[in-house]
Order: sequence, then C-alpha cells, then structure tokens
Amino acid sequence: MVPSIQKGFADVPRIDLTVGPTPLYRATGLESALKREGVEAGIYLKRDDLIPIGGGGNKLRKLQYHMASVIAAGHDTVITFGGLQSNHARLTAAVCARLGLECHLILTQEVDINTADYNHNGNVLLNRIFGAQCHVLARGASAQDNAVVLCDQLTLRGKSVAVIPVGGSTPLGALGYADCAVEISQQADAGGLNLKGITVANGSSGTQAGLIAGWCAMARDPRIINGFAVMTSAAGAVKKTTELATSTLELAGFNHGLAHAVQVDDSQLGAAYGQPTRAMLEAVALLARTEGLLLDPVYSGKAFAGLLSQLRQGAYQQGEDVVFVMTGGVPGLYAYQATLADAWDGLISR
Repeated sequence: MVPSIQKGFADVPRIDLTVGPTPLYRATGLESALKREGVEAGIYLKRDDLIPIGGGGNKLRKLQYHMASVIAAGHDTVITFGGLQSNHARLTAAVCARLGLECHLILTQEVDINTADYNHNGNVLLNRIFGAQCHVLARGASAQDNAVVLCDQLTLRGKSVAVIPVGGSTPLGALGYADCAVEISQQADAGGLNLKGITVANGSSGTQAGLIAGWCAMARDPRIINGFAVMTSAAGAVKKTTELATSTLELAGFNHGLAHAVQVDDSQLGAAYGQPTRAMLEAVALLARTEGLLLDPVYSGKAFAGLLSQLRQGAYQQGEDVVFVMTGGVPGLYAYQATLADAWDGLISR
C-alpha cells in the first residue's frame, strides 16, 4: 500500500536516482563501544551516503524532483549555488553529467579557511571531474546577482537555463525526504524497531523539513525528528524548517499545523558554519573506528556528535532505538586535511 504522503504527490515528476530504498544498518560495533559507557539504546544508520551517483548523499533525493522539473521544461543548462566545498554543487554536477545537461556552479567563500586542500581538493576537484563550469566568487560577492548575469549570458548563447536554489532546499526538493520518511517508517516497522528518535544535520533545512512533512502525513509525531544546526542558530533553523515543512505538506495536499513540532539543537554548531569542533572530530573518529564508516566534517560529523551527546546523557534507554541519517559529504574530509592534521594526530596518538 502506498502511504498517503506519496499519494499526495504521485503526479509530481521524479527521476529515480536512488535505485530503491537505501539500507537501514544496525551499528553493532558502535553499540558495543558505547555500552562500556552505559549506553544501552539500539543505534541504526540510514545510509543515504550509499546512493550510487556522484559519491552519494542526501542532495540526490532532492535533485530527483528538481531535475525532473528541469527536463520537463526542456532546459539544457543548470545553474546552482553553494559554498566552495558544497556537496549540493558536486552532486548537481554529477547528475547533470548523467543527464547530458550543461552545469554551472556559482561557488562562494563562506568558510574562513584558505588552504590548498580547501581551495582545490574535495568537492572542488570532483566538480571539475564531472565537467561542471565553476564560477568562484570573491568573498562578499552576491551569488544571486552573478546568477542573473550568467543566466543572461547563457541565454544569449541560445541556452535554456534552469536555476536550482541553494541545497535544493525548496518544497519541491524536500519531497525527496518525505519519500525517505516513508522508507524509514517501513524499514523500522519491518525490523521491529522501537523507534524513539531520528537524527539529522540541519543546514539549508530541506532534509529535516522533508522528513517532518513525511512523518506528519503518516499521522506520526514529528517531534521524533531531531535536527542539529550546522549553519545558523536553532531559532533561525526552526523558522526555516517550519516554513519548508509546511509548504512541502501543502504541495502534497495536506493541511497540517506544525507549531512546536520542529526540534533543532545548535549545541554542535561551533564557532561558525564549516569550522571544525573537537566533538565533531571525536564523533568522526569513533564511527570510523567502530564501524569503518566515514562522516563529513561539516554536516553529519557535527550532527553525529550531537547524537552521541544525547546517548551519553541517557536520552535513549535500553529497548529504545534511534536512527541517524548519514547524509554523505565524505569528500569534504579531503578538503580539511591540512586544517585537521594536528587534531587527527592528537586523536590517533591517544
């Protein structure tokens, strides 16, 4: 039976980039390590990092809807935005390559890091491999203004241009995570989980908004979905997530009040977006050394640090299960190599 949320947007065009549901994986090695600290909860990982295009990641679920719209409108060129090490930009470039579309990335200097790795490795390197044309702006330059100029230039060359907003985080893009909410619900039910929490990073807010929309449409309590802010304060993230989730529900034909339903914690934000924290480093190292799995330093690393803090504080008890959404972004580790070298050495030598 198709859940009601999917019936609501069954006619919205979508390209299948996920190749079926992503796995829900039990982190038994991590559970064993945390059990020594008194943590008894079951820990599951929703492996959206395994979506098999461009290195994987959550932005692909959003691009399924955005790219279907691009193709339906007959566009042959895509412009999108992001920070220099944007995962959304990298995955847009990969999907454009797959679909035969010309891709232009307007990249901004949002993080105060100026190393060779950050400027040329990680997602920046992959953008070029995927054939995207990268337009790197000086700090303070307006991405929107540059997009208007670029769009005009491309149109004069005979191109039909579509512009996808930052992170693909629109009501249309968030439908991809309404889909994911259905997957998690079905997988949890099939596995007999006593699901008490779903944890995800909150950057441009579309991932958490889509999960909340999907959960609400299935008549489940959306307060189970916990976001950790990595880009802005909790208040700002709550406002944006609430607006996006409400609009996503409306797009799918639902009228649902979301007052006090959006849960966002900014305790892991650190000094600023993209700036490393000790807790993030420890979280990335712990999952790598107990499960052989990698988190990125900007999004999932900080969100996982938040979940670890909750687990250690007893937020989830024996017999209760929590799902962490692995949103990808691993190429970012290579961009941060020089910045994190001393910190990694300190962790390794312990």
